[in-house]
Amino acid sequence: MKNRFLISVASGKGGTGKTTIATNLAFIAAEKGLNVSYLDCDVEEPNGHIFLKPKIENISAATIPVPVVDESKCIACGKCRDICQYSAIILLGKTILTFPNLCHGCGGCTLVCPTGAITEAGRELGIVECGIAGKVRFVHGRLNIGEAISPPLIREVKKHIPSDGVAIIDSPPGTSCPVIQSVRGSDYVILVTEPTPFGLNDLKLAVEMLRVLDLPFGVVINRSDIGDASVLDYCESACIDVLLEIPDDRRIAEAYSRGQLATQVLPEYAEVFASLLKDVFDARL
Repeated sequence: MKNRFLISVASGKGGTGKTTIATNLAFIAAEKGLNVSYLDCDVEEPNGHIFLKPKIENISAATIPVPVVDESKCIACGKCRDICQYSAIILLGKTILTFPNLCHGCGGCTLVCPTGAITEAGRELGIVECGIAGKVRFVHGRLNIGEAISPPLIREVKKHIPSDGVAIIDSPPGTSCPVIQSVRGSDYVILVTEPTPFGLNDLKLAVEMLRVLDLPFGVVINRSDIGDASVLDYCESACIDVLLEIPDDRRIAEAYSRGQLATQVLPEYAEVFASLLKDVFDARL
């Protein structure tokens, strides 16, 4: 059995309580004596730091390789244009134009260029900040304002996953490329939802995504007493484990508004999250 256990916390939609689950789970795992890392991969708007309050010790720039064309070597063959799926490099007559903000950094244009006219230069996407939050190792990414491509920055954050211990990834919401990049390689995924029509619809999309990726997962229903039983009925019919139901507890909302962890200020929730952690570990076996 490998020494590292990677848990991703995801959700089909925003606002379901994903970060609440991820940060409290990281805190309680550390309290249990485990070697824990929390990685906030919601790089467009990371907010785990509000609750874990890390001391940042290292900041590094994250870059993506983009093409640089030496026009003296370019023969305007168009092979770079043809291979690019994102129109980040185009040919107008005999002039090559590049659009770095569209580039996904695949390197295909440099590989197909027959004259070596294309090299690469790094373009900064954002930063990765690392530090310590009590007993939890903390990492998050911050995407530069205006950037449309987050998966490369998410990959940089995930490079800080340690080789042993428990790593908890706070994923972006939804089911698109950033989420897939975040959960890829996980040993287990916790899907956080709410008992509403929107929550159920987006849960189904997230479940389909994880089944395509062939990743084990279970569901946490947050604010479980505000809606109806449709989410529970769906999970039962789809043979999905419901790991935990958290009621719409005003005290949790108040702690959240103050930037506090429920497991720190409400002792009974320390036991709840300890039980959730045990269930996740048991699901791996």
